[in-house]
Amino acid sequence: MPEQDQAPAVALPPVGPAPGAGLRADLRRTAPGVVALDAASDHLLKVHVGAPVRGSCRHHRFLYTRGDVDLFPEGTSDVWEEEGPSTSLILRLSPALLRRAAGDLGLDPDRAGLAPRHHFRDPQIEHIAGALDAERRAGHPSGRLYAEGLGLALAVHLLSRYPASIGLPVGLSVPQVRRVTAYIEGHLDQDLSLARLAGVAGVSPSHFKTVFRRAVGLPVHAYVVQRRVHRAEALLLRGELPASQVALEAGFAHQSHLARWMRRLLGETPAAVARRARSG
Repeated sequence: MPEQDQAPAVALPPVGPAPGAGLRADLRRTAPGVVALDAASDHLLKVHVGAPVRGSCRHHRFLYTRGDVDLFPEGTSDVWEEEGPSTSLILRLSPALLRRAAGDLGLDPDRAGLAPRHHFRDPQIEHIAGALDAERRAGHPSGRLYAEGLGLALAVHLLSRYPASIGLPVGLSVPQVRRVTAYIEGHLDQDLSLARLAGVAGVSPSHFKTVFRRAVGLPVHAYVVQRRVHRAEALLLRGELPASQVALEAGFAHQSHLARWMRRLLGETPAAVARRARSG
């Protein structure tokens, strides 16, 4: 940071919010002198793309060359001094896209964050910045899907390399596992949702998917289907209900759905299970 008796800072020209795709690139030029970056609601990456320029802050002196990167997480502000004119590409990444990337990585989006980092090199960030700049200069011909794909790739990379207060998901406790599995058993005939089961466990849906599999050994959907098949088998062995009714009682949409999963998991059809019950 500069000394207090220096000239007033010239704010880094603001960029607009990240668009619907979650990622925006803007070219920004600043004059020599003190430069201030105001806190933003998005995560900002400043990639130097102009001629080399020397600068300083309270802690050290530096030389910006093409490709040097500064990472400013949402809500971060900063101020420094540059000895010459400077040209940078500002990448603006929305928190929503970072949360989506956290979910894809099996991390809790509510705990996902980035650590500030200054004056570093990262070939992948530089590559994405170059692709976005080329798209910007061409008038955005590839559209929103292209920007969203680049944004998601960038968010995944940032969370993998520069995370803050985020780590491997904390597992489910024994009481949580018991609570969720008991709820599943008691509601097999209903349309169970990931959000509802995560609510029973008291965690976010994206976090729940990872920690449930770690605790039980199966993905949520596979576990529920397995329990439904075993419920159907038990009902068929009782011999009190027709197969069509058994399918509904076990939570399958129709009898053919039950038959497909029963063949896959048990190696026999509902009719074969019913015959086994009669012969026993």
